[in-house]
Amino acid sequence: MSSNHHFILFNQLPLIYGRVPKVANTSIKAALHRLLQQPPEQGARSTTDAFWSKSTHGETRLISPQEARSLRGSHFSFSFVRNPFDRLVSAYNNKVLELEDVTGPMHAMGLRHDMPFAEFLQRVVETPDEQMDVHLLPQASMLCVDGQLIPSFVGQMEQMAMHWKALQVWLRRERLPELGSIPSKNVRRGDDRDDLRQLFSDPGLVRLVEDRYADDLSTFYPTRSIQELISGESLSACPPQEPFVPWTSS
Repeated sequence: MSSNHHFILFNQLPLIYGRVPKVANTSIKAALHRLLQQPPEQGARSTTDAFWSKSTHGETRLISPQEARSLRGSHFSFSFVRNPFDRLVSAYNNKVLELEDVTGPMHAMGLRHDMPFAEFLQRVVETPDEQMDVHLLPQASMLCVDGQLIPSFVGQMEQMAMHWKALQVWLRRERLPELGSIPSKNVRRGDDRDDLRQLFSDPGLVRLVEDRYADDLSTFYPTRSIQELISGESLSACPPQEPFVPWTSS
C-alpha cells in the first residue's frame, strides 16, 4: 500500500519536490541533499522517504498532495515524470526480475519474482491506487489533486539534461539555491530500449496501460503517440511543463 505523502517540503526554504519513484528519484534526492544545512543522522540514506521525514534534523518533512497544493502560493514546487510504458518496464526489471523476492507491497498485489510480464501487467492494472506499490502508482495520482497538477515545474526524464538546466533557471528566478549537476545514481538501463518495444509487442498489453495510466498519458504526454512511446527510440525534444506561475519573492 502506498503512502500519500509524495512531496518533500523544505522547512527553511520555499521549496517542494514531488518525488516519483522510477523517475531519477534517487539522483534528484542526491542533488537536494546538497541543500541541507546540517549533516544528516549517521547511517541514514537519502534514497529513502524516511530520511526526509526523520533524519534531517527538522529541515524537511513529507507532505501530501493536498498540503502541497495549499502551499502553491508561497512555495516553488517541481517534479519529473517518465513515459509510463518505460516506467512500468523499469519497475518490472528492477523489482520483479532483479530482486530474489518482491517487496511486501508488491507481494500484496499478487506480484512475484520472475513472473511473466503479461501477468505482471494484468495484476498491476487490476490494483486500485490505494493498494498499489508506489513504484507502480500512476504519476498523476501522486502529482495531481482533483485533476489539477500541483508542481509549478514538471520536467520529463526523457529530456533530463535539457529540463534539469531549465529547472536551475527557475530556481534562480525564484531566488532559490541551484542544485548543480544531477548525479548519476541507481542507473540500470541505458539508452537502449529494445525491451520496451518487445514487451509491448502485444496490442492487448498496450491497451491495458492506455486505460490504467490514461491520466499520465493525457497530463504529461498529450502530444506523444502511443507508437512513439513504445518504440524504444529517443523522444524528440520538448519544453518542460510550467502549468502555474510560481510565486516570486519581492
